[in-house]
Amino acid sequence: MEANGASSKKDFGNKIFICKKEAQETKHWLRMLAKCFSERKAKIRELWQEVQELTMIFQKITSSLRREIEK
Repeated sequence: MEANGASSKKDFGNKIFICKKEAQETKHWLRMLAKCFSERKAKIRELWQEVQELTMIFQKITSSLRREIEK
């Protein structure tokens, strides 16, 4: 929602980049949780995979914006 309310393309790109960083941090914490709660490892793995997909989406958006700006 924050990125959708961006004031410019550059602002949008910055907000998406922050989303990507937050998703990467979430993956880190999910790895930590999986080590602490091995009985829930399957569910945590599902969540990790979803966050990985989001990370890849955010990466694609930032890459596309960078290419567009460089034109």
